[in-house]
Amino acid sequence: MAQSDTNSLKIFAGRRHIDLTQRICRRLDLSMGQAATSEFPDGELMVKTDEDVRGRDCYVVLSTCQPVNDNLMELLIFLDCLKRASAARVTAVIPYFGYARQDRKDEGRTPITAKLVANLITTAQCDRVLALDLHAAQIQGFFDILVDHLSATPVFIEYFESIREELGDLVVVSPDVGNVKIATMYAGLLDGDIAIVDKRRVSGSEVKSSNLVGDVRGKTVLMMDDMISTAGTICEAARVVMDKGARQVIAAATHPVMVGLAMERLAESPISKVVVTNTIPANGRFAPISDKIVELCVGPLLGDAIHRIHHNLSVSALFRKGAGTKR
Repeated sequence: MAQSDTNSLKIFAGRRHIDLTQRICRRLDLSMGQAATSEFPDGELMVKTDEDVRGRDCYVVLSTCQPVNDNLMELLIFLDCLKRASAARVTAVIPYFGYARQDRKDEGRTPITAKLVANLITTAQCDRVLALDLHAAQIQGFFDILVDHLSATPVFIEYFESIREELGDLVVVSPDVGNVKIATMYAGLLDGDIAIVDKRRVSGSEVKSSNLVGDVRGKTVLMMDDMISTAGTICEAARVVMDKGARQVIAAATHPVMVGLAMERLAESPISKVVVTNTIPANGRFAPISDKIVELCVGPLLGDAIHRIHHNLSVSALFRKGAGTKR
C-alpha cells in the first residue's frame, strides 16, 4: 500500500475485536490505529485516540455482540470521538449487527429496535456502515447513511471447495423455510441437491422439526444459516435428517452467537462439524465443541471491502461468487 494510503487510512478496533482488526490490517499491510477504551468505576466508557486523525478516512471494527449494550455504547462513543477529532469520514465496520432480529412489529406494543440502533449510529455522525450477513436485508433501509452489506459466502465456498471430495454426495438442507434462498445458492455453487426441513416453533426457546422435503439418504448434509443462537433449530433439524438416513451433518453459520444451551446442544447433537466465522470473538467459548468447530476468518474479506471503499471502487465486485441474504 502506498505511503499516502498509510497516512490517510486508519483502522481502529473496539476492545473485543482486536484480533479481527489485526487480521484486516495485515490484509492491507497497515498498522492498526492506536486508541484506548477505558472504563470508569461506575461503568461509563471513554474512548481516546492516541494519534492524529484529522482529515483521514477512519474505520472502527466492532460487533454489537454479547455484551451487546456495552459494545453498542463503545461503538457510538468511538464514532463521536473520531468525528470530534476532525476525521474526514468515519465508517462503522459491524461484522455482527446486534438487535437485527427485532426488525419489525410482529405483535402489538413491541419496538423495532433494529431501526432504533440504526438511528443511534447515524446520530453519532457515522458516515457509512459496513456489515456482514445482516439477519434481514431490509435493515439496510433503516439507515439514512450508506450501507455496504457483504456476504460471507466467498469465505465458506473457498473452505467447502477445499474439502469437496471428502463431502461426497452432497445435499444442502435449509433448516427452515425462510432460508431456502441461501440453501439453493450453496447447492448450485457446490454442485449439490437441496432439501427443506419443516420447522414448527413451540416456544421462544423450543423448536420442533419433523417433516423433510427432499432425499438425504446416504448423503452428506450441509445446513447453512446466518447465525447459530441457541442452536435449537439446527440441532433438531440435524436429528431429522439423520433419522432419514443422512451419512453425516455439517452445520455452518456466519455468526456464532451461541448462547444459552447452544454448546451443550451442539456437543450432544449428531452434527459432526460446525463451521463458523470470527465475526464474534470466540474467547474460549468453543471449548465444549473443540472437536467439531472450524473457525474461518473474514478479515481478508472485510479488508478488501475497506480497500475498495477507501479508493472509491466498486464493493459489489466482492459479490461475484454468490451472495444472498436470508430474506
